[in-house]
Amino acid sequence: MLDVNGDIDHKFFMRRLLILFFILSACGAAAFGQTPSPTPTPNAPGVVLPDDLKGVPDIEPNYKSRDMALPDLGRVGVDVTKERPLTLAEALRMALENNKDIEVARKTSSMAEFDLKAARGVYEPKFAGQTYYERATAPNVSIFSNNPKTTQGTVVANAGLTGFIPKFGTVLSGTFNNSRVTTDNPISILSPQYLSSLNFSVTQPLSRGLRFDAQRRGIEIAKRNVELTDTQFLSRTIDTVTSVEKAYWDLIFALRNLQVQRDGVRIAKEQLEHNKRLVNEGQLAPIDIVAAETQVANFEQAVYDALNAVNVSENFLKNLIAPSRTDKLWGEAILPIESVEKAVPDASVTEAIDAALKNRPELAVNDAQLAINKIDQRYYRELKKPQIDLFANYGTSGVGGSQNPNFNTSFPTACNVDPNSPACAQQQANLALLTGSPFRGIFTNRYPTYRVGLSFSIPIFGDKTDGALLGKAKVDAERLATQREQLEQGIQVEVRNALQAVKSGEARLRAAAIARENSEKQYASEQRKLDEGQSDIYRVLERQTALTAAKSAELKARTDLNKAIVDLERATGNSLKANSITPSK
Repeated sequence: MLDVNGDIDHKFFMRRLLILFFILSACGAAAFGQTPSPTPTPNAPGVVLPDDLKGVPDIEPNYKSRDMALPDLGRVGVDVTKERPLTLAEALRMALENNKDIEVARKTSSMAEFDLKAARGVYEPKFAGQTYYERATAPNVSIFSNNPKTTQGTVVANAGLTGFIPKFGTVLSGTFNNSRVTTDNPISILSPQYLSSLNFSVTQPLSRGLRFDAQRRGIEIAKRNVELTDTQFLSRTIDTVTSVEKAYWDLIFALRNLQVQRDGVRIAKEQLEHNKRLVNEGQLAPIDIVAAETQVANFEQAVYDALNAVNVSENFLKNLIAPSRTDKLWGEAILPIESVEKAVPDASVTEAIDAALKNRPELAVNDAQLAINKIDQRYYRELKKPQIDLFANYGTSGVGGSQNPNFNTSFPTACNVDPNSPACAQQQANLALLTGSPFRGIFTNRYPTYRVGLSFSIPIFGDKTDGALLGKAKVDAERLATQREQLEQGIQVEVRNALQAVKSGEARLRAAAIARENSEKQYASEQRKLDEGQSDIYRVLERQTALTAAKSAELKARTDLNKAIVDLERATGNSLKANSITPSK
């Protein structure tokens, strides 16, 4: 620093020198406290320098893409000349008719109906019977016969009918038994001998099984399962409708975005030709043509990206609506013709949540599960009751046949002793009753049998098994109730989010439309400035890119709004109503 006479200020110089000394001392101390990294030497063992890497293949340093031709602008496996106009209603109809998930749900529902028929079949009257022939030979152990053995032939024909009174658990049955027996036993009076009997019985539960039993439980559960599968079918239908709607709007966006990108290529080529004219007129440098050509190439890349998005979206929609992989639809180009202006529902949060709690199939599934749980609890309470049954039987029988030709007439009987005695007369009368048809004894109720009584089964220390099953069913009911609260809260969150998404989608669409309009104005303005020499080509190309992006963003905002409306319809359970669909199995 100089004083007023131009000489150096020595005090100021000395202070600066001392400060520099302290700084150098501190740096030296810090460096002394560190271990310096050794500098690798090329010949040091184990050291591989970047330029000595092994196993790296050589590349062609002057590689350039020589093929400047653009590939075909088409979609794999699709004849773009065969367009298939498709409305949203047609797409939904095809999906409900052909979608595999819907078909699986439909089959499951049909299976549940057959289960119900099978459960009801337990109360159908049952007719059963048995018939057979038997021939048996046995040794003689009777002192009244001299035969060393006895041969007996039997023909049996039995039939029975069992019926039920489901409301009271009553079991009714009737059996009719017939047999024909032939024998060479000399002490047997009749051969062949016919035996017939007719029996009726009634069993009526007085406690357990009177109001409810396993058969009625099976029927009630089968009914609820039919309702459950119907609800699951409805849920699957709603999911399918939602998926088809979203896929339809995605395809519309992909096709329109493809057109936007193609328009971008067209605009870029027009700008390229415009630049060439300006170069010829001396207003632009030749290098500005290169910039315009690069812009064209970049937009052409965007066209192929958009084309791939069209292919993916179209295949996704076809997978939802095509009946099979060989259907001709796969070779056609789907052309959605639905208006993109989907009406926005006007509903408050309270109205939307109330509609969701009324229409959502998940809650109906929970209701069916709760109904099944109540059936189980009722059944397990019934099992805790004692088993007391009242039963009554009635039977009548008859016997008939012909006198045994092998009967030993020398056997001492009343008639052998005194043919004119009253005992012989009674014996002849009894023999007359035995010979002939056995049905006479049945229909005259000659040999009736009656039985009335009670049967019971009471656990001494209580039925712990049934009590445990009842306790488990009660806990399961609490679980289902908690699950319902969780479902209702989750549905509320879905509805609120869906409503917010619709509101946000409307706002984004308005903002995107403004951005697109302003981008158009800015691009036109920048072109005019370029023509007047007040701008450059790079600003024009920047505005051009921004305009194409703004058009795509507006389309995307419109598509997102439509999909948000679809999500709101699903969240409120109104997807089928909004599309005028009545599900049918």
